[in-house]
Amino acid sequence: MVRILLADDHDIVRHGLRDMIARHPGWEVCGEARNGREAIDMVAALRPDVAVVDMVLPDLDGIAVTQAIRVASPATEVLVFTMHASEDLAAAVLAAGGRGCLLKSVAVRSVVTAIETVAAHRPYFPPDAPDAVRDHLRRTSAGAEALRLLSPREREVVRLLAEGLDRRAVATHLGIGERTVKAHQEAVMLKTGARSVADLVRYALRNGIVGS
Repeated sequence: MVRILLADDHDIVRHGLRDMIARHPGWEVCGEARNGREAIDMVAALRPDVAVVDMVLPDLDGIAVTQAIRVASPATEVLVFTMHASEDLAAAVLAAGGRGCLLKSVAVRSVVTAIETVAAHRPYFPPDAPDAVRDHLRRTSAGAEALRLLSPREREVVRLLAEGLDRRAVATHLGIGERTVKAHQEAVMLKTGARSVADLVRYALRNGIVGS
């Protein structure tokens, strides 16, 4: 059973989504929220598999709600429901921990595919989004997925390397062995596809690990 929470302040929209979801075998709407704070509280209590969150809510925007949901229930995938797709919005959703965006204009024909995709822990790309937005989503989602896989220690090692420290200096700064730093660096390079420290620096800049 895939359990889905809906967060939208418009009753008609929420009820329409609920009816479409109810017709899908093995799915159920486990909760409906009318604002961002209610959505966060319900996710913390219900731990749904997927939360469909409107980008524009009365108290918090979809980005803030997505961030809070990822903290309250890390296993819950978030699909942001929006009127328009843009590179900036795609980047913000993915950076907040969301799995993708669903355009309201195509919700009737795409909501099932969108939920199936994010429930399988894969990023969802709006089918009618401009090519530039889709390309950006692919690039950003790949980086965001790799970033999710990094441990806090690995992110710290990447940050220090990107700031110009060599492995010995990183080891001294963190109070760990140089061999351990090397192991963390190699693990990060494997996860991100980086082939050099320069690649790691670019990765750190793209993903906000270190400021530009």
